[in-house]
Amino acid sequence: MFDRVLILCAGNICRSPMAEGLLHQAVHRAGQGPRVNSAGLTAMSGEPADPMAVQLLAERGIDIGAHRAVQATEEMLRGYPLVLVMERAQQDYLESIWPAFHGRVFRWGHWQDAEVMDPYGRDEAAFRATLQTIDRGLNTWVSKLGIAAA
Repeated sequence: MFDRVLILCAGNICRSPMAEGLLHQAVHRAGQGPRVNSAGLTAMSGEPADPMAVQLLAERGIDIGAHRAVQATEEMLRGYPLVLVMERAQQDYLESIWPAFHGRVFRWGHWQDAEVMDPYGRDEAAFRATLQTIDRGLNTWVSKLGIAAA
């Protein structure tokens, strides 16, 4: 199975840090699973996670307060056998500029045929709706990645 998973969104301050935190928690609880990281396609490196993302994950006992945005690079992507993106447009973009990644890039909501809406600059309700979509994808990816419940 996959030993490393990279989760991508646009800025690496909302969606991908939330997804990373949730998947990392699932791996930690199971005591086994892939190493999980996140990055952004248009990230401003060093920016902290959005305060609303930090708050929503803190409500679940997950601390992403130390998260800092990282810009995705081709070299980085080469190190991950599985790359999860939030939108079909992101998948199409990656596969068009780096065709070698075709078949390694999937949408977070692939199994639900869902896009994960970007809540950046929006209200708490938008963040909660995004987190619900991330939750639905999480449950399926945990199963597909063979992460056993603890």
